[in-house]
Amino acid sequence: MEFSALQIATILNGEVVGNSDVTVAGLAKIEEGSTGTLSFLSNPKYEEYIYTTQSSICIVNRTFEPSKELPKTLTLVKVDDAYACFAKLLEVYNQMRQKQPKIETPSYISESAKVGEGLYLGAFAYIGENTTIGNNVKIYPQAYIGDGVVIGDDCTIHAGVKIYADTKIGNRCILHAGVVIGSDGFGFAPDEKGVFSKVPQIGNVILEDDVEVGSNTTIDCATMGSTILRQGVKIDNLVHLAHNVEVGHHSALAAQVGVAGSAKIGKHVMVGGQAGISGHLHVADGTKIVAQSGIPNTIKKAEVLMGSPAIPMDDYKKSFVGFRRLPIIIKKLSELEDKIKTLSKSAE
Repeated sequence: MEFSALQIATILNGEVVGNSDVTVAGLAKIEEGSTGTLSFLSNPKYEEYIYTTQSSICIVNRTFEPSKELPKTLTLVKVDDAYACFAKLLEVYNQMRQKQPKIETPSYISESAKVGEGLYLGAFAYIGENTTIGNNVKIYPQAYIGDGVVIGDDCTIHAGVKIYADTKIGNRCILHAGVVIGSDGFGFAPDEKGVFSKVPQIGNVILEDDVEVGSNTTIDCATMGSTILRQGVKIDNLVHLAHNVEVGHHSALAAQVGVAGSAKIGKHVMVGGQAGISGHLHVADGTKIVAQSGIPNTIKKAEVLMGSPAIPMDDYKKSFVGFRRLPIIIKKLSELEDKIKTLSKSAE
C-alpha cells in the first residue's frame, strides 16, 4: 500500500516541499528511517535526525525551517501540527488495513443468530444460537461467539477470541487475540472433609461502549449477576478479572494485573502492571496504584498508592529509605550491644 507525498498532503491539508511524486509504503521513526518510509518531526529534541534520515517523506510543522542542508532524497510535508497529523495518518492507514465485509469459509453462523450489515467473519469462526451481531463488526479467524451473545456496532474481535454465552458487548469495543470473556469464576466450596465442590457460575459479563481488552486477558463471568466493565475501560494484556468484578468508567489496568472476586474499582482509576487487588473491596474514583502494589483493603479516597500492602507513595518512599539502611542500622546495633556487654563486664 503506497502513498505519494501529494496524497499525504491532500489528506492532511499540508504543503509539499520537494518531490510531490515520491511514494512511501511504510512508517518509521525519524532516526530509523529508510528509503520508502514516512517519518514525522514535532519535538525539537529530534531535529538533528532530520539532517541524516533516510526516510523519503517527513511530516513537519509549517514553522519548521532547516538550520542546515536536508538530504536530497527527503521530501517535506508541512502541516499545522505534525504530531496530530501523523496520528491522523496512522488512523487512515489502519482503516485501510481493516478487513472488508466478507464471510469466509469454513465458518458457522447459527440460523437463529442475527447479524448486521458489513460483517467480516474469518475462516473457522463460530457464531452461536440467538446471538446478535451489530453493523460493521469484524470477527477474525478462529473466534468463538457463544449462544445469546450480543455485540454492538463497529466492534473488532481478533483471532482466537472466546466469548462465552450471554456476554453483552457494547459499541466500538476491541478484543485482542486470545481474550476469553465469560469463563467460569473461581467458585468452589469445601465440605467437612476439605473436598471442593464446584459452585455453578450462572452470571454473565457486560462490556459497555468503547472498551478495549488486551491479548490473553481473561474476564470471568459472575457467580450471579454480572461482571461489568464500564464505558471507556482499557485493559492491557494478560490481565485477570474475577467473577463479579466491576471496573468504573475510563479506568485503565496495565499488564498482569489481577483483581479478585467482587472487587469494585471506581472511575478514572489507573493500575500499574502486576498489581494485585483483593476481593470484596472498593477502590475510590481517581486512585492511582503503582506497579507491583498489593491492595488488601478498601481505598476510600483518591491517592497514589505504592507497596504491598500499599500505602501512600510519599510514605512508601520515606519508608524505603529506612529499609535500605537496615543493614547499616543492624550493624550499628550489634556494635552497640557489644560495647554494652563490654562495659557491663568492666563494671562487675
